[in-house]
Amino acid sequence: MEPPLIPELAVRDTEISLAFYCNMLGFRLDYARPEEGFAMLALGEARLMLDQIGQGRDFDGGHLPSAPPFGMGLNLQLRVPALTPILERLARAHHPLLIPEETRWYRNGETELGQRQCVVADPDGYLIRPVEEIGTRPARPAVPGEAP
Repeated sequence: MEPPLIPELAVRDTEISLAFYCNMLGFRLDYARPEEGFAMLALGEARLMLDQIGQGRDFDGGHLPSAPPFGMGLNLQLRVPALTPILERLARAHHPLLIPEETRWYRNGETELGQRQCVVADPDGYLIRPVEEIGTRPARPAVPGEAP
Protein backbone atom coordinates (compact mmCIF):
# COMPACT_ATOMS: atom_id res chain seq x y z
CA MET A 1 0.00 0.00 0.00
CA GLU A 2 1.38 3.39 -1.02
CA PRO A 3 1.72 6.18 1.56
CA PRO A 4 -1.09 8.75 1.48
CA LEU A 5 1.27 11.53 0.31
CA ILE A 6 4.04 11.08 -2.27
CA PRO A 7 5.90 14.23 -3.38
CA GLU A 8 6.58 14.53 -7.10
CA LEU A 9 9.51 16.79 -7.90
CA ALA A 10 9.92 18.51 -11.27
CA VAL A 11 13.61 18.08 -12.16
CA ARG A 12 15.90 19.20 -14.96
CA ASP A 13 17.46 15.77 -15.52
CA THR A 14 15.99 12.59 -14.06
CA GLU A 15 19.27 10.64 -14.40
CA ILE A 16 21.21 13.25 -12.39
CA SER A 17 18.49 13.32 -9.74
CA LEU A 18 18.39 9.51 -9.62
CA ALA A 19 22.13 9.41 -8.99
CA PHE A 20 21.79 11.86 -6.10
CA TYR A 21 18.80 10.23 -4.43
CA CYS A 22 20.05 6.66 -4.86
CA ASN A 23 23.82 7.08 -4.43
CA MET A 24 23.83 9.82 -1.78
CA LEU A 25 20.62 9.36 0.22
CA GLY A 26 20.10 5.62 -0.19
CA PHE A 27 16.82 5.48 -2.13
CA ARG A 28 16.20 2.58 -4.50
CA LEU A 29 14.56 2.84 -7.88
CA ASP A 30 11.11 1.25 -7.58
CA TYR A 31 10.19 1.72 -11.24
CA ALA A 32 10.75 4.14 -14.10
CA ARG A 33 9.27 5.32 -17.35
CA PRO A 34 12.41 6.67 -19.06
CA GLU A 35 10.47 7.77 -22.15
CA GLU A 36 8.56 10.16 -19.86
CA GLY A 37 11.53 11.16 -17.68
CA PHE A 38 9.70 9.64 -14.70
CA ALA A 39 11.01 7.61 -11.75
CA MET A 40 9.45 6.32 -8.52
CA LEU A 41 11.89 5.96 -5.64
CA ALA A 42 11.59 4.24 -2.26
CA LEU A 43 13.49 4.38 1.03
CA GLY A 44 11.80 2.40 3.78
CA GLU A 45 8.21 3.64 3.80
CA ALA A 46 9.11 6.91 2.05
CA ARG A 47 8.26 7.38 -1.61
CA LEU A 48 9.38 10.11 -4.00
CA MET A 49 8.54 10.70 -7.66
CA LEU A 50 10.86 12.49 -10.09
CA ASP A 51 9.47 14.03 -13.27
CA GLN A 52 11.77 15.60 -15.86
CA ILE A 53 10.62 19.00 -17.07
CA GLY A 54 9.78 19.05 -20.78
CA GLN A 55 9.50 15.28 -21.09
CA GLY A 56 6.23 13.41 -20.64
CA ARG A 57 3.44 15.22 -18.81
CA ASP A 58 4.21 18.58 -17.19
CA PHE A 59 2.23 20.76 -14.83
CA ASP A 60 2.59 24.00 -16.73
CA GLY A 61 0.50 27.15 -16.67
CA GLY A 62 3.15 28.97 -14.67
CA HIS A 63 3.57 26.24 -12.06
CA LEU A 64 6.88 24.82 -13.25
CA PRO A 65 10.13 26.22 -11.86
CA SER A 66 12.14 28.16 -14.41
CA ALA A 67 15.57 28.16 -12.72
CA PRO A 68 17.17 26.52 -9.70
CA PRO A 69 16.88 26.47 -6.81
CA PHE A 70 13.53 24.75 -7.16
CA GLY A 71 11.11 24.26 -4.27
CA MET A 72 11.77 27.61 -2.62
CA GLY A 73 10.52 27.32 0.96
CA LEU A 74 9.99 23.56 0.75
CA ASN A 75 11.94 21.34 3.14
CA LEU A 76 11.26 17.58 2.87
CA GLN A 77 12.03 15.62 6.03
CA LEU A 78 13.18 12.08 5.28
CA ARG A 79 13.29 9.51 8.10
CA VAL A 80 16.37 7.33 7.60
CA PRO A 81 17.64 4.34 9.61
CA ALA A 82 21.07 5.97 10.11
CA LEU A 83 22.40 9.43 9.26
CA THR A 84 26.14 8.65 9.39
CA PRO A 85 26.33 6.67 6.10
CA ILE A 86 24.55 9.51 4.28
CA LEU A 87 26.92 12.09 5.75
CA GLU A 88 29.89 9.94 4.70
CA ARG A 89 28.63 9.56 1.11
CA LEU A 90 27.93 13.30 0.82
CA ALA A 91 31.40 14.12 2.18
CA ARG A 92 33.10 11.70 -0.26
CA ALA A 93 31.23 13.39 -3.12
CA HIS A 94 32.13 16.86 -1.77
CA HIS A 95 28.41 17.65 -1.73
CA PRO A 96 27.85 20.60 0.64
CA LEU A 97 25.43 20.60 3.54
CA LEU A 98 23.22 23.66 3.97
CA ILE A 99 22.80 22.85 7.66
CA PRO A 100 25.53 20.64 9.11
CA GLU A 101 24.77 17.55 11.17
CA GLU A 102 23.04 18.50 14.42
CA THR A 103 21.04 16.93 17.22
CA ARG A 104 17.70 18.61 17.93
CA TRP A 105 14.88 17.96 20.37
CA TYR A 106 11.37 19.03 19.35
CA ARG A 107 8.59 19.43 21.90
CA ASN A 108 5.42 17.45 21.23
CA GLY A 109 3.08 17.96 24.17
CA GLU A 110 4.69 16.49 27.30
CA THR A 111 7.45 14.79 25.31
CA GLU A 112 10.44 15.87 23.26
CA LEU A 113 11.37 13.92 20.13
CA GLY A 114 15.11 13.68 19.45
CA GLN A 115 16.72 13.48 16.06
CA ARG A 116 20.08 13.77 14.33
CA GLN A 117 19.67 15.68 11.11
CA CYS A 118 21.22 17.85 8.43
CA VAL A 119 19.87 19.71 5.42
CA VAL A 120 21.18 19.18 1.89
CA ALA A 121 20.05 20.55 -1.47
CA ASP A 122 19.48 18.11 -4.31
CA PRO A 123 20.83 18.92 -7.82
CA ASP A 124 17.80 21.14 -8.52
CA GLY A 125 17.84 22.94 -5.17
CA TYR A 126 15.07 21.04 -3.36
CA LEU A 127 15.92 20.89 0.35
CA ILE A 128 16.07 17.44 1.91
CA ARG A 129 16.43 16.91 5.67
CA PRO A 130 17.50 13.33 6.44
CA VAL A 131 16.52 12.53 10.04
CA GLU A 132 17.65 9.72 12.30
CA GLU A 133 15.33 9.36 15.28
CA ILE A 134 17.22 9.08 18.59
CA GLY A 135 14.41 8.71 21.10
CA THR A 136 12.15 10.68 23.38
CA ARG A 137 12.46 12.43 26.73
CA PRO A 138 10.17 14.42 29.02
CA ALA A 139 9.61 17.93 27.69
CA ARG A 140 11.42 20.84 29.30
CA PRO A 141 9.43 24.00 29.85
CA ALA A 142 9.69 26.37 26.86
CA VAL A 143 11.85 29.46 27.40
CA PRO A 144 10.94 32.40 25.14
CA GLY A 145 13.77 33.24 22.72
CA GLU A 146 15.73 30.04 23.47
CA ALA A 147 16.40 27.57 20.64
CA PRO A 148 15.07 24.05 21.28
